[in-house]
Amino acid sequence: MDDAGFAAPAGTREDTRMRILAAAADLLAEGGREAVSTRAVGAAAGVQAPTIYRLFGDKRGLLDALATYGITTYLRRKTEHEPGDDPVEDLRAGWDLHVGFGLANPELYALMYGDPRHGSASPAAAAAFEILAEHIGRIARAGRLKVGEERAAQLVHAAGSGTTLTLIALPEQARDPRLSHLAREAVIAAITTDVPVPAPTGPVGAAVALRAVLPETNALTEGERILLHEWLDRIAADDAP
Repeated sequence: MDDAGFAAPAGTREDTRMRILAAAADLLAEGGREAVSTRAVGAAAGVQAPTIYRLFGDKRGLLDALATYGITTYLRRKTEHEPGDDPVEDLRAGWDLHVGFGLANPELYALMYGDPRHGSASPAAAAAFEILAEHIGRIARAGRLKVGEERAAQLVHAAGSGTTLTLIALPEQARDPRLSHLAREAVIAAITTDVPVPAPTGPVGAAVALRAVLPETNALTEGERILLHEWLDRIAADDAP
């Protein structure tokens, strides 16, 4: 697998777990999700099926662990770089890295985002969303977010994953690199301002700005902070024309 970079040591319980994940990663890359059966993984890793069940619970648990390991490696690289002076540019870089990861690891990416679960995300996708939410929070604290943080993060996530899955589905020679660029810039234009807004006008702008800096105050009790956070979320969400 191009970016996941599994190692396959042997020995301890964790070594056995990693060996199984390495075997599953190879099968996934070569034959897709259908190739990742417990029988095939066990044969490739040199373990019996009960060992897989003991470590991962079932096939769904194995697939979740595989996706989580892959995205953890990706996120580790993504967070190696210090944030720049411009959080919007950092969001652009994060988008490009996300799309690049998906194109380099199509089967793993499809495992993470191509099988949505009602009411919840896969553990791997949830970890990636947390990083995205941090990017959006930095933009809000810089006074450049013009919609609520949650809505902004959901829009970037929907557009980014949709663009990546669309490109994965196309033959490599038919992929237009401008598609990702246009989608990225359209989303950024929809959620950010060109320059910081020193004094947000109207309740929505004020709520977005206050929500972004709320963690910096110690004047509220935990209950008051939760209540105010809920109020600000409701005001910030009222941004429809």
